[in-house]
Amino acid sequence: MLCWGNASYGQLGMGGIDEEIVIEPRRCEFFHGKQVCDVGCGHRHTAFLLEDGTVYTCGCNDLGQLGHEKSRKKPEQVVALDAQIIMAVSCGESHTLALNDKGQVFSWGLGSDGQLGLNNFEECVRVPRNIKSLSDVQIAQVACGYWHSHALSRGGQVFSWGQNRYGQLGLGIHGQSISTPQIIQSLQGIPFAQISAGGAHSFALTLSGAVFGWGRNKFGQLGLNDSNVLLSLETSEQPVLLILQEGGVFTFGAGGYGQLGHNSTNHEINPRKVFELMGNVVTQISCGSHPDHYSTSSKCSGVDMNTARLLFHRVVQHDHPEVTQQIAASLEKHLIPRLSSSPPDIEALRLYLTLPECPLFSDRNNYVTITIPFAKLLLNLKEAPLKVLGNWWSTLEPTVFQRLVELYKEVVVYLLQMHKMGIPAVEQRIFTCFLDTSLRLLEILHMVSERAGHIIQYDKFYIHELDDLIDIRNDYVTWIQRQMYPMVSLVLMYPFVFDAQAKTTLLQTDAVIQMQMAVDQAQMQNFSSMFMPAVESVNPCLILIVRRENIVGDTMEVLRKSKNVDYKKPLKVIFVGEEAVDAGGVRKEFFLLIMKELLDPKYGMFRYYEESRLIWFSNKTFEDIDLFNLIGVICGLAIYNITIVELHFPVALYKKLLKRKPTLDDLKELMPDVGRSLQLLLDYTEDDLEDTFCLNFTITEENYGATEVLELVPNGEDINVNKSNRQDFVNAYVDYVFNTSVAPLFECFYAGFHKVCGGKVLELFQPNELQAMVIGNTNYDWTELQKSTEYKGEYWADHPTIRLFWEVFHGLPLEKKKQFLLFLTGSDRIPILGMKSLKLVIQPTSGGEHYLPVAHTCFNLLDLPKYTSIETLREKLLQAIDHNQGFNLA
Repeated sequence: MLCWGNASYGQLGMGGIDEEIVIEPRRCEFFHGKQVCDVGCGHRHTAFLLEDGTVYTCGCNDLGQLGHEKSRKKPEQVVALDAQIIMAVSCGESHTLALNDKGQVFSWGLGSDGQLGLNNFEECVRVPRNIKSLSDVQIAQVACGYWHSHALSRGGQVFSWGQNRYGQLGLGIHGQSISTPQIIQSLQGIPFAQISAGGAHSFALTLSGAVFGWGRNKFGQLGLNDSNVLLSLETSEQPVLLILQEGGVFTFGAGGYGQLGHNSTNHEINPRKVFELMGNVVTQISCGSHPDHYSTSSKCSGVDMNTARLLFHRVVQHDHPEVTQQIAASLEKHLIPRLSSSPPDIEALRLYLTLPECPLFSDRNNYVTITIPFAKLLLNLKEAPLKVLGNWWSTLEPTVFQRLVELYKEVVVYLLQMHKMGIPAVEQRIFTCFLDTSLRLLEILHMVSERAGHIIQYDKFYIHELDDLIDIRNDYVTWIQRQMYPMVSLVLMYPFVFDAQAKTTLLQTDAVIQMQMAVDQAQMQNFSSMFMPAVESVNPCLILIVRRENIVGDTMEVLRKSKNVDYKKPLKVIFVGEEAVDAGGVRKEFFLLIMKELLDPKYGMFRYYEESRLIWFSNKTFEDIDLFNLIGVICGLAIYNITIVELHFPVALYKKLLKRKPTLDDLKELMPDVGRSLQLLLDYTEDDLEDTFCLNFTITEENYGATEVLELVPNGEDINVNKSNRQDFVNAYVDYVFNTSVAPLFECFYAGFHKVCGGKVLELFQPNELQAMVIGNTNYDWTELQKSTEYKGEYWADHPTIRLFWEVFHGLPLEKKKQFLLFLTGSDRIPILGMKSLKLVIQPTSGGEHYLPVAHTCFNLLDLPKYTSIETLREKLLQAIDHNQGFNLA
């Protein structure tokens, strides 16, 4: 034990020595053989804590600061604390604090400024007293300023009391002294590791190394307002980094791994300037360490989420229900209500990140009391902390992010289930608030996921139970017709939760409403025409009478004469000279034939890409640009009339129809070779990029047998592609292919499409879902097809011929199964709602086994002769589907 300094009051504990000042460290013989573990130095007194938990004091005792009336010149035990095991001591100017192993605090000495925390302003207290107002809190550390005191609880709360002339209590006010410990509200929720107090100022250090200071700053002791103002300080278990206002960087601490930047592996006790950074103005620093250490910033939460989850699961053990209930009650009544909408520091924000990992949040019994109130608090966060939280969410592992999304999807399902069971009218408003809160939080998470480049895929936000929990058709009709606001209208504000089936139901319902409105309008006009000759009668349907040999020309003529309102009417197709009634099958055939004709190379309207087997708009100039408008109308009519068509465009088309930008991934789909080359360009790491790729901002194209070089940007031939501008080159290339080169043609297509099929409901769809609406999808489930098939006449599921049929069918290769779909339905793809929506029907025919199966495509109906041999059935079925040209309409 070494001591030095002022000894005039005996505060060095060396007995009655002659010197008043000891100018170099000297051994204190009193503690020879004893283990001192803590020391507190006041203005004129000292407190010593021994390893066995006993406290000794010496020095001036004018104000009772020693806690005993024994000798002042040498250390004497504070007998009043004999029954306590003291863990820490701290001294102010003339008062002392001691902390025992139970987290209780004792104080004595000068109390005129309330620094003893005893709820009074006694001049002095000569015997240690327990600070009763802290008895409900377990204190981990104490610190004394000259005339104020602090305590840090094990829960991370900082308490202060005493003089407050310079704001040293950190309570947001200054002036009046306070005699009872107060929580520093502005530091609530921040995990502190250590507190420290100077004369009239204070510091607190967080677990991640951030330093908070407050109080008197006349001499720049807070590092806030002198010429060397401290802009940033980062610490870890080993190194410390400081950055000063002029941009100089100082480091000190452990340097065994060269982490201090001084060209050595020496440890540095004092801050030392990093001279290698001279001439550079440093504005930001970050500090790691040799052991694992999590720092916290606005971009990094400093939390290991999987460890946090494990910890929560250990704390909440379901085999101890009483403890679990206590934790749930504490969360509901204490923790969640106290969370601030504007946390004082990013470290205090980590609770918002970790709490949902607690298993209590996913217990349905706690949705209303814990999970939803927590979501409400998240939504009430101020803009800055919510942005930080969004940054942290965006760095989560997909599985962790998915857990949070699934939690609030389950809450929505729970609320909708409750609504379906029936909610009293008086509770309807609060129920709607609960649902809106949960959906709004999902909306924020959806935006975070999108901005981060899809942390999880968009379909992970779908709530597949919506179709069962909400009567989408009736609710939507009610909403449109009466402007009432049932459940669907609320959920419609959050379209990302609708899956493809729910969206399709909405689209179909919307189409039916619009068709009915168009029919009603036509009938009203026809009624008026009976009495008013000036009003002409109109057909309530859009009738297309076309010749097979001139299907494009005839269609163009009808559609050019039609008004926009006509497109909304039900579509009926009549082939000249044919008697088939259009119950759906004729319409299918029409779409198949006209698209096949329009896409014929003789028109040159589209370019075919061999490698991807896809088409895209030609970049040639066309006189009859209206043809593209026609194709847009045809695509719109197909969706509007729920008919799938053969249209081999990439997903980029559907992105553009939904006003989204195509990307390099879309180019890879259309032109795999080019896409791969551009990706290689972006991924190239060597410095010889210009010499290796030899590119400039141009694109080379074949045009009527001639090679044409086109500039992607003004003066593109003079701009070489290098490391710094290669992303710009790729962006320009993608933009040229999908946008600028085909702009007039696509604009016509877009206008035609949206004449028929625009509106809010369409915007609910993702691009690939819209693609599936137009051309169907390939999510083949042949077992589902068999399950959903119906039978007529004497056929039934276990009829011998039917059993033979399915045995043959399931044994066919994929291509033959797809051919069968084409034979039966007019398309080898399936509707967006899946196989079950095909509703295949099989009926027997009276002919013998030498007849072929016949498809009635209008009704997805198959005439199947009563074959008794599996070989005959296989032969006849393959013969029918192999020789099928378009449709065999019966």
